[in-house]
Amino acid sequence: MNRIQRLQRRLFSNSSLTSSAALNRRTVPRAVDNCDVLIVGAGPAGLAAAIRLKQLEREAGSSQSLRVVVLEKGSEVGAHIVSGCVLEPRALHDLLGPDPSQYEQIYNCGQPPLGVKAGQSHMLWLTEKSKYPIPHPPQMNNQGNFVISLSALTRWLGRVAEEYYGVEIYPGFAGAGVVFSDEGYQSPWVGWEGRWDKEVTRIGIPKSPSSSPLPPPRVPAVLGILTNDVGIPKHPSSTTTYEPGMFFRARTTLFAEGAHGSLTKTLITKYRLRNESDPQTYGFGLKEIWRLPDSHALYTPGSITHTLGFPLDLNTYGGGWVYHMDNNLLSIGLVVGADWENPYRSPYRDFQMMKHHPYIRRLLSPATRIAYAARVLTEGGLQSLPLLHFPGGALIGDAAGTVNVAKIKGVHTAMGMGILAAQGVWEGCQQQANENDPIDTSPYTTSFLSSWIHTELHETRNLRPSFSSSSVLSKRGLGVLGGVLYSGIDSLLLKGRTPWTFRHTRNEEERRVCLGLGGGSLGGERSLDSLRTDPSTTHTPIAYPPFDPPLSTDLLTSLMLTGTSHEEDQPEHLRVLGRPGDDALSSDTDFGGFGGGESVLDVRISEIHEEGTAETESETEDTETETTEDTEFLPRVTSPPSLRRTHTKINIGEYAGLLARACPAGVYEYVDVDVDDDNHHSPTGQEPPHSREGEVGEGGSGEGSSGEGSGSGEGNEVSEAKASDGESWNGKKLIINAQNCIHCKLCDIKVPSQDITWTVPEGGGGPKYTVT
Repeated sequence: MNRIQRLQRRLFSNSSLTSSAALNRRTVPRAVDNCDVLIVGAGPAGLAAAIRLKQLEREAGSSQSLRVVVLEKGSEVGAHIVSGCVLEPRALHDLLGPDPSQYEQIYNCGQPPLGVKAGQSHMLWLTEKSKYPIPHPPQMNNQGNFVISLSALTRWLGRVAEEYYGVEIYPGFAGAGVVFSDEGYQSPWVGWEGRWDKEVTRIGIPKSPSSSPLPPPRVPAVLGILTNDVGIPKHPSSTTTYEPGMFFRARTTLFAEGAHGSLTKTLITKYRLRNESDPQTYGFGLKEIWRLPDSHALYTPGSITHTLGFPLDLNTYGGGWVYHMDNNLLSIGLVVGADWENPYRSPYRDFQMMKHHPYIRRLLSPATRIAYAARVLTEGGLQSLPLLHFPGGALIGDAAGTVNVAKIKGVHTAMGMGILAAQGVWEGCQQQANENDPIDTSPYTTSFLSSWIHTELHETRNLRPSFSSSSVLSKRGLGVLGGVLYSGIDSLLLKGRTPWTFRHTRNEEERRVCLGLGGGSLGGERSLDSLRTDPSTTHTPIAYPPFDPPLSTDLLTSLMLTGTSHEEDQPEHLRVLGRPGDDALSSDTDFGGFGGGESVLDVRISEIHEEGTAETESETEDTETETTEDTEFLPRVTSPPSLRRTHTKINIGEYAGLLARACPAGVYEYVDVDVDDDNHHSPTGQEPPHSREGEVGEGGSGEGSSGEGSGSGEGNEVSEAKASDGESWNGKKLIINAQNCIHCKLCDIKVPSQDITWTVPEGGGGPKYTVT
């Protein structure tokens, strides 16, 4: 069946099912598509894995053929890709050959968009008005690298994979759930065996009777994924035609979702892949592309500048960049460590303030902004790597977390991991006696241990935690100045050859709490970066300057540059699902339960009913009816009011509405309401908590706010709302403008209450990046 036929099967042949109380997404008939290797995510890692698999197939001749399918949730390949980006071409050369000038002739897919060769590199320390040159570590030497648009390079790699190698790529197909084998079919898996921390992370986690037990010798295997259902209405009273997603069944599934992927998140929990690792810690990057006039005197193609200091304080990890791209384009951005402490911080406002610095203002004053983007990235390094493989699949690229923080690069390691995974899958395939069994992916982990990627990550493992690890000198670590000093010594002299490895957590109890392994008063898995957030009573609001268009603009003006769109009549994909410990996935068991949460639709293979079989033909008649109030869609179309009220109580009462400031797309608002959910009027003449100037009132973010957090307008709720629905607390109510979401994943990570879960919307929704 060719690609067009498969798409037709997905779009047209699925029956229009009535949305009645009898409908259950777990048992509804679905189209089933079988392949050898399924890759979730058409980013650098996923495409590198797909290309390398087809290369190995060609090298083997006609002896074996693999069907490789890549699913991409964006509307096209590259639509959800954002990076700085200075590309180290090592992995690209390994994949496609050492001479990029030959790529167009060899692959017949046009000239690869490698931008401009990297020129001089600079490191600057910024104060509010001045700049001072400082030495940069040798890892940041960019000789031989390229300043590129990663979204453009990814699109080109997609063409090579599809047109030259015959990989099947399906944009607009979001992975909504994982399908596992039944209880009666378990795969042998020895799990960690105590080797992961010794050979990889080397953080020496103590083995004690209180430690969570190792997985059983045999556990369920991943058999593929379910794509997102469509046609589920936002409101039960809508008339809809429900169309189930497909089941892509594969002998092995590679998850290349990028940082904090929704399916990756549940796999790490179910298989306890971080039992012997530290929790992941993240950075949050914001980026803009500016077009300079031809006559700009300061434009130097290939010039690379990284900055420290302003606009961040000395307790906040992060830094900025200015890259001179080709075609008179300038890439400018800021990365803020997601472990920032002050709940009044707004990374978006920090980024806008950064552009007010005289050095950057001179670059941008005669320029035109053409793009805006934001995304989280992994910063945990070697200490936070999960076990890479599990029965029926593996994690690759930033889904595993292989960014080299010292180099400020992760594309080369992501592509390298994709290549290693492909070779591991091929090796496992050759050793597989039964073609119906999941392919053993353990050779991938073995090859990683002796790879250049592991060497890179091991050498730089202590740099990021030196800024914040309590194992250095103090509870809060060395801070920015001390971290810079230690990083310089480690990079120039020690080069990672130390008998110590710094931890991201302050003690073993904190590690176990973050990983949901028990310990502490808070049960369930939660983000390390959320734990680092201080209550608002320990900080004062940050006095951000007013916006100064066109140099700095309000958030919604920036949002328009992302091309973001979602189908409006669908359930919110950003859901308030309760605090850690409420979900069966977080129970301290050998293997996570099924159906315990609604973040993904995990099912057993026996629950899949293939469309067109005799037992389902009577259920697939074309009908269309109006839904009723007792419709039982999974997941729920709205979060329970009680959970939203609890969320507001914690996040307004203790953290001054952090989420409205942290979100880079105006998704979250805490709006004023007339009365609270107990039908008591707010005290006359008294302010609701944290609604003073400089704090979150109607979704703003402080002094000079010009609509940040107020939504996109279309489809948004009004700011003055009634509280009779039971969702409000103390005169405030949470509003989620899900149609604004640019899929950065920050909310899932940073929200202090850890009760927001990011799930996939209907495929094809989200941003439409082109030059990021």
